[in-house]
Amino acid sequence: MFIKAVGPGSFAGVLALSVHSVGMLGKLNGEAIENLDRGPNEAIIAAGGTQLDTLVYATLPNAMPNFLSNTLYRFEISVRSASILGMVGAGGIGQDLILSTQVRDWPRAGIILIGVVIMVTLIDFISGQLRKRII
Repeated sequence: MFIKAVGPGSFAGVLALSVHSVGMLGKLNGEAIENLDRGPNEAIIAAGGTQLDTLVYATLPNAMPNFLSNTLYRFEISVRSASILGMVGAGGIGQDLILSTQVRDWPRAGIILIGVVIMVTLIDFISGQLRKRII
């Protein structure tokens, strides 16, 4: 859809990944807020706090680990998906990979694949470390 709208290239891929990720993050983060314990919110209101106080001192601190975890997870998925989108005309590393395989430049294709695997592994490791520190 975005390739037709803005033409082939990296911008179409960024738009596709962004729309999907924003929608998914909205759903996941909305569910995270719905599943929070309402006790701290009720305590702040009972003590005379405002709705802004409940948001700042109860809702956001309790939901922030889920927000961070969901965001890191979507980022990992987007990095993996970027190479696939490039293969169908959305530019980026996937386009380089498909061009390398079409001209049978196997060493270049292998380096691109190794780079993608290393990048995904590195992002997964870093996000795991961030989750351990914050959660």
